[in-house]
Amino acid sequence: MVDYLQLSKEVSYALRHAPWEYELELDENGWVNVEQLLAALRQSHKRDGVLQSDLEQIIATSDKKRFEIKDGKIRALYGHTLANKILREAKEPPEILYHGTAQRFISSIKAEGLVTKGRQYVHMSVDVDTAMEVGKRRDSQPILLKINAKKAWEEGIPFYYGNEKVWLADFVPSKYIDGK
Repeated sequence: MVDYLQLSKEVSYALRHAPWEYELELDENGWVNVEQLLAALRQSHKRDGVLQSDLEQIIATSDKKRFEIKDGKIRALYGHTLANKILREAKEPPEILYHGTAQRFISSIKAEGLVTKGRQYVHMSVDVDTAMEVGKRRDSQPILLKINAKKAWEEGIPFYYGNEKVWLADFVPSKYIDGK
């Protein structure tokens, strides 16, 4: 029986952080052939019976929608820490986005805005609950930041669609952030 939680974590690791460990080569948009990923999982990481249907299951049941499969290829939608930046098409964001963060980061956010800090993009949420859940990873009482995304967009800050809950940006200047 497939442990979907562990499989999801491993696919995240392979597609977002260390494709070279699986001998995968992602294209400029982060795509890799599904069969190549499955072969790597089966060979290198003792997942003999893993199938495309298992990947589809983790996509269908994930509340975070980290991956997508299309035309025989799979990619992680966000969260990459790879040196080569995954290219995104800029899209107009919703008026307001949210970012949950640890209290200890507020002074640097005031000074610098939201910066990537080791990821390829700044991650923001369309809803308060998701933002707070993310913020709680580093602080039991995170601060909720409200991002004036539409205004930032209108003033030249690019935003990128991650999925129905997550939006991305290269950087968000502090003047567009409330709650600091």
